Amino acid sequence: MTSALAPALDGERIDFDSAAGGLSMYVAGHGEPLLLIHSINAAASAAEVRPLHDHYRATRTVFSVDLPGYGFSDRSDRDYTPRLMTDAVHAFTAQILARCGAGPIDALAVSLSCEFMARAASETPAAYRSVALVSPTGFRGSRAWRGAPGSTRGQPWLYRALRGPGNCWGQSIFGVLTKPGVIRYFLRRTWGSNDIDEQLLAYDIETARASGAENAPLHFLSAMLFSADIHAVYERLTMPVWMSHGVRGDFTDYRGAAIVKDRPNWRFSVFPTGALPYFEMNEEFCDAYDGVLGIPGSVGRTG
Repeated sequence: MTSALAPALDGERIDFDSAAGGLSMYVAGHGEPLLLIHSINAAASAAEVRPLHDHYRATRTVFSVDLPGYGFSDRSDRDYTPRLMTDAVHAFTAQILARCGAGPIDALAVSLSCEFMARAASETPAAYRSVALVSPTGFRGSRAWRGAPGSTRGQPWLYRALRGPGNCWGQSIFGVLTKPGVIRYFLRRTWGSNDIDEQLLAYDIETARASGAENAPLHFLSAMLFSADIHAVYERLTMPVWMSHGVRGDFTDYRGAAIVKDRPNWRFSVFPTGALPYFEMNEEFCDAYDGVLGIPGSVGRTG
């Protein structure tokens, strides 16, 4: 059960109700607010942003969240869509603004969650001072993703196949995908090496055993959470945007980023790491991010 799950991070945990269901986030530190959003996969949680949570709590009030279907947030059997996830980002942001004041906040998201973060920022731009996108999806290859507003790349037939007759297969399929050895395999592909973070692996195994843990991932596997209009969303961003990624592993094709390369509010950094550079090069990553945040004394490398 989720109630038996250990906390992923240090700090106070806040649970609240929202239009996206029950949501949970960790709060630590003091200073201007910083929102951190984990990626989407079979065993995701706020544990994926631990190095940033621990680093920035010294200078910021850090809000590290569990998206719907993950961690301590609502994992019920319902439709998991970009709209649901974007509404959750809006709800987290509203909670942060209510706690810290009406000023805009800085926000960072990882992988597929960059699409939800970008959509939220495009819908309420005044709420965000800057947006950081770590290994964002939507830029692979050269295909243009400018579908109808709110459309997805989902495959309903695949979702039905994964669920099976009477939803009898989904939990079994998810159980295979979240065996410890399989989770380790996918983390190695994310890192692009065998030298993964063992603490993250241990928490991934634990959170994948919670009741309802299969519901959001089965929508993810069916591409229901990928937006077919994401290029139009990225192009609507008007605040400073920082995009970063690594050069190893499964997430290295960013040819599609050409659509935003010359936009004056976008800047880019590339690290000699896998898809989660702040795990491998935390100091260098945070130094570059500090430059985006405007922290005095930061180098703010770009590449």
